[in-house]
Amino acid sequence: MLRSNLCCLFVLGLSSVPVALAQQAVRPTASGLTATSDGVTLEVTALQADKLRIREWRSAPPEDASWAVLSASRTSRATVTADSNGFHTSQLSVEVGSDLHLVIRDHEGHILQEDSTPAQWRGDGFHIYKKRGDNEHFFGLGDKPGPLDRAGQEFTMWNTDDFGWQESADPIYKSVPFFMDVKDGRSFGVLFDNTWRTSFDFGRESAQEYNFGSQGGPVDYYFLYGPEPKQVMAAYAWLTGPAPLPPLWSFGFQQSRYTYNPESQLLDVAAHLRKDKIPADALWLDIDFQKDNMPFTVDSVRFPKFPEMVQQLAKDHFHLIVIADTHIADKPNIGYAPYDSGTAGDHFLKNPDGTTYVGKVWPGDSVFPDYTQARTRKWFGTLYKDFVAQGVAGFWDDMNEPAVFRYPSKTMPLDTQHRIDEPGFAKRTTSHNEVHNIYGLLNSQASYEGVLALRPNERPYVMTRASYAGGHRYAVTWTGDNSSTWNHLRMTVPQLANLGMSGFSFAGADVGGFAGSPPPDLLTKWLEIAAFQPIDRDHSAKGTRMHEPWVDGPEQEAIRKHYIEERYRLLPYLYTVAEETSRDGMPMVRPLFMQYPHATADGSPVDLITGGAEFMLGPDMLIAPNPSPEEVAQYELHLPPGAWYDYWTGARAGVGTGGQARDAEVRDALLESKRIMLTPELATLPVYVRGGAILPMQPLVQSTDETPSGPLTLRVYLPTAGGTCNGSVYTDDGHSLNYRNGEYFRMNATCATEADGSISVSLGAVEGRYKPWFKQLRIEVLGSQQTLQQATIDGKATPIQSSNGFVSITTAVNPRGSRISLR
Repeated sequence: MLRSNLCCLFVLGLSSVPVALAQQAVRPTASGLTATSDGVTLEVTALQADKLRIREWRSAPPEDASWAVLSASRTSRATVTADSNGFHTSQLSVEVGSDLHLVIRDHEGHILQEDSTPAQWRGDGFHIYKKRGDNEHFFGLGDKPGPLDRAGQEFTMWNTDDFGWQESADPIYKSVPFFMDVKDGRSFGVLFDNTWRTSFDFGRESAQEYNFGSQGGPVDYYFLYGPEPKQVMAAYAWLTGPAPLPPLWSFGFQQSRYTYNPESQLLDVAAHLRKDKIPADALWLDIDFQKDNMPFTVDSVRFPKFPEMVQQLAKDHFHLIVIADTHIADKPNIGYAPYDSGTAGDHFLKNPDGTTYVGKVWPGDSVFPDYTQARTRKWFGTLYKDFVAQGVAGFWDDMNEPAVFRYPSKTMPLDTQHRIDEPGFAKRTTSHNEVHNIYGLLNSQASYEGVLALRPNERPYVMTRASYAGGHRYAVTWTGDNSSTWNHLRMTVPQLANLGMSGFSFAGADVGGFAGSPPPDLLTKWLEIAAFQPIDRDHSAKGTRMHEPWVDGPEQEAIRKHYIEERYRLLPYLYTVAEETSRDGMPMVRPLFMQYPHATADGSPVDLITGGAEFMLGPDMLIAPNPSPEEVAQYELHLPPGAWYDYWTGARAGVGTGGQARDAEVRDALLESKRIMLTPELATLPVYVRGGAILPMQPLVQSTDETPSGPLTLRVYLPTAGGTCNGSVYTDDGHSLNYRNGEYFRMNATCATEADGSISVSLGAVEGRYKPWFKQLRIEVLGSQQTLQQATIDGKATPIQSSNGFVSITTAVNPRGSRISLR
């Protein structure tokens, strides 16, 4: 057992020789320990067997509260077993050496994380230093530009309006201080829950260590052990909450511009989409629909029949999303209700002298809600009342870093005052220094909860530009004001993958690039790739050429339309994957290593071989765009282990290899005979499906309001000999919260290849009470090594069809499940 005054401990990982702990006391607790050395206290708490919270302070402990972490998770406690130098759980051991030297190991004794030096305090700021191995890789931190792997880079967390950001830009819009560490085939996550300006260095200062720190606030971080990446994602969702399931229509194609103006232009775009039969579900309005750019107003000259326009769009099966910037125009005495009611309720931020802070944004002088007050968030939510009543479907929280035009810092003075008045927090006044990085999160929360209060059983749809860890509970997001360049297209995949690994699974990038005008081929290729990403929104800046799918003539339009149509055929799969995300935090866009964590011999992420261009859409689809999308030379495709099928043709694409090496020459020698060389073509995006997948698909529709005609398809991609397969389909009404009360449909399916070459497909019993649009299932089977001529369903013979390389049968949905045999 630990003693309250321990005289000696081991310098862990360095030596087994006892070293005196000068002025250090270690005290066990029911769920961890505290240790004090030279006036600094370290507290390690086991929240669960594989989840730790680490806090450190001088003098008194800081306030125990969080904007990011769920209260139930933060206060969870696991029982631990004390050791002579720390404690252990069933998953982890924690050891404390001299100078509060912290080491965390797994139950097999592998060091997962180890301090390299004691915490470095500089005034109110500090840095935490950890040892870094040669084969250690880092992912997450939101939508930071650059490569997928953060190793060797450094970053600042400070939400910043950065129009036209480039690959080297940092910081940009979000501060998500969460990263996943992958080394030697083991993974863990770290959430550094500090809302001040923070920094992360993953080996730039020293290749032997990484560090994170802040200019102020608490040393407060969470250690979430895997060892598999999926387990880390589940742990992060447990800690900060999963993203709620968005409405089904939000997974359709979305068309936007800064700005469609006047209203006749927006209606013309809607009519053109329907005339050309380009499936679409949402249209967006940027700030020019407002009167003098004042949020929560409508320009009655340019949009004279706004309510009627919204209703007309709804009749044409379009959902309208409007911008609602966080600032409020400083316009007294003109009947501007947001200003008048906000002033009356004392809802705006203050200067140090107590006067209301005023900064310039789009409407000119503007004031800013103090969202750290719960009552202010509730007030802000009421501002959506008229738009909700008119039928506006979603809202766009922009400029919420917060952006202010007056200063080179692009935000308000750091001494601007916030008056925290929030359950679970001490009631106090603090500076913008502490609140800046959570301002966007709290804006999103105000919008989400406000719209939910106005439509209590409907899923709010809020998109935010700025946020913090946990902000995914309230809003989807996008990567901000990107540019119309091939390089920005290339950067989109790692950005969305890292956003997904930071909790923001429901994310996208402005298709075609916001700043600048894309050449036709770039817009076409971007639309192709975006068809396989969570949010497919085509958006462009004022003064650029139009981005709509038809703008470059019929040849380009035909290609673009084809990929948008394929997205709609895949909506059952997209929605099923999205529902999984809403339960377990697994991102929709996944790096390959998340699905195949042991595909390399040395445990390094397989994505380092592919260059990060390939990505998984859910567990079953692999999208392989050109890593240099503007180039015409052939490029390599490296498939993960197992059988793979070409999505477009159904042909077997080859068998990926395991045991891949990182060194390029050795890798090429190993893969020379099995790698796939692809020739870039404008009209082609290579897409593959995992052998062993069962992919749900539907007939083509023009919007999610339209009921598909025909059966739901379950396309079975047979695995290698002796393997099994699995898949599922999930659906509900697509818009309400009734699914939380059992109003959903879920069916799981499996398959197996028998010894005699026959194939069995098992459809599980239906879960949930919702009645889906389909009454029949079409089972398609690809990859059989023999000709299949007979089929039975629950022992009864049924007709079998064969065409285009697959066989199929059609059966009614049996709520009790069915067993299908093909031979």
